[in-house]
Amino acid sequence: MKSSSFKAGFFILAFLLANCLSVQAADLHVSKDKGDNQNAGTKEAPYKNLESALKIAKAGDRVLVSQGNYTGLRDKGYLEASQPIELIGGYSSDFSERDPNKYLTTIIPSRESGASGREPLLSILNVPAGKLFILDGFIFDRGEQNAYSPKESLIEGIGGRILMPTEKPSDGPSTVDEPLLCFTNKVNAKIEGELIIRNCMFLNGHFGIQGGLKKGTVKILNNVFVANKMASIEVFGTGGKKGPKGPIENSGNVEIANNTILFTWSRLKDFADMGYGVRVMTMLSYDIHDNIIGCNIFTGIDHTRGNLNDWLKLDNNIIFMNKQAPLLYVEPGKSSAGKMERVKIENINSDLGLASCKGNTDKLAQKLPLNKLYFESFLSARYSEKEDYDPNSPANVMREVMGLPKQGKLSTKVSMFANRYPMHDALKLFGAYPTAGAKSAK
Repeated sequence: MKSSSFKAGFFILAFLLANCLSVQAADLHVSKDKGDNQNAGTKEAPYKNLESALKIAKAGDRVLVSQGNYTGLRDKGYLEASQPIELIGGYSSDFSERDPNKYLTTIIPSRESGASGREPLLSILNVPAGKLFILDGFIFDRGEQNAYSPKESLIEGIGGRILMPTEKPSDGPSTVDEPLLCFTNKVNAKIEGELIIRNCMFLNGHFGIQGGLKKGTVKILNNVFVANKMASIEVFGTGGKKGPKGPIENSGNVEIANNTILFTWSRLKDFADMGYGVRVMTMLSYDIHDNIIGCNIFTGIDHTRGNLNDWLKLDNNIIFMNKQAPLLYVEPGKSSAGKMERVKIENINSDLGLASCKGNTDKLAQKLPLNKLYFESFLSARYSEKEDYDPNSPANVMREVMGLPKQGKLSTKVSMFANRYPMHDALKLFGAYPTAGAKSAK
C-alpha cells in the first residue's frame, strides 16, 4: 500500500515538475530604438541587440523583435541561434502591434562588415528531434554589403553587376559568398525536429536558404526571394539511405508553399552554372505547391540530384519566363552528369511519374509589381566573349622566337549579372497575387 502511494506521489511530482519547466518558457523582447542590453528583456525593458537575446534564450522561448536593423554586436554582420526558439520580427517599437510589412525588422549588414563578417546572416544550429524552431517576419539583404561594379553592367537607378569574391573592388571588402540563412553549416550542428520559415524576405544573397536536414521537417512558407545567386532554396538530406543507384530511403520532409521566387542568378557571369529557384536535393521528400517561380537565369526547379520521383509533389505552381526551362530533370537512378532534360511547361503535368504533379502553369492572370527596369534588363541579359588576337604583336613575335605559342586576350562582357534589387520594391510582392505566391505577412 505504501509502495503504491509512493509511486503515485512520485508521478504527481514528476508531472508538476514537467509543467513547471514548460511554464518557464519566456518571452524576450528586443528593440533597437528603445532597448538596452543591460535590461531584463521584458516588453517595458527590452534588449537593444538581438545577439544578446539569442545568447540568453532557452529552448521553447520566444524572442520578439521590433522594427530596426540587427546585425550582431558592433555590426559584425551575422547572427547565430543555438536553441530551438521562436524568433519573430515585425513588431512596433513598443510591441503594441505586429505587421512585418510595416515595421521592418531587417538583417542588412554594412559594407564594412564584409571585411570580417563573412558568415551566413543567420545560422540556425540546433533543432533536436521533437523540438520546433520558428523564424517569422525578417528581411535578410546583402545588398549593402556586396561589392558591385562601378562601371560594368550599369543600369540607371540600380547600379552595376555584382563582383564575385575573387574580384577585388577598388575599395572595401569583396563580396561574401555565404547563404543568407543557413542551418547545419557548423560542426555538430543538427536539424532533426521541425523548422518553420515564414513571412520573411531574402534578397541579394549567395543562396537565399541553404541547409541540411538529418531528419524531421522544414517548412518554407509565404516568403519572398529576389536576386539571389546559385539557388533561392536548397535543402539537402544528411541522413537517409543510399542504394547502388541513388537514395532509397529519405531522412525528412520539405514543404515549400506560397513563396514568390524571382531573379535567381548563376554562379558566374557566363550564366552557365546554377541559377535555380528551388533545388530538389537528395534524401528528402518535397511538397512544392502554390508558389510563383519566375525569371530565374537557369530553371525554376532543379530535379537532377537523383531523388526518387515518388518523393516529389509539384502542384499548382506558376513557373514562368525562366531562361532555360521551368524544370530541369534527370531520371532517378541516372547520374546528374547524364542527359539533363529541359521540361516544357506543357509536359510537367503529364508524364514525369512524380508523386503528384498537377495544376502547374506559366500563365499569370495579372501583372506582378516588379521593378520594371530590372525586369526588362533581365529579359535582355546577355553574356559575350571576344578574343583580341594579333599574331604580329611585339609580344607574339617574341613568343614565336622563343618557341612559345602565340596568345590573344579574351575579354568578356555581360549586360546584367546579379545587380542589386531594391528592397522596397521586393516588399510589394507580398500579397500581390490572389492565388499563388507570398500573401501579406501576418
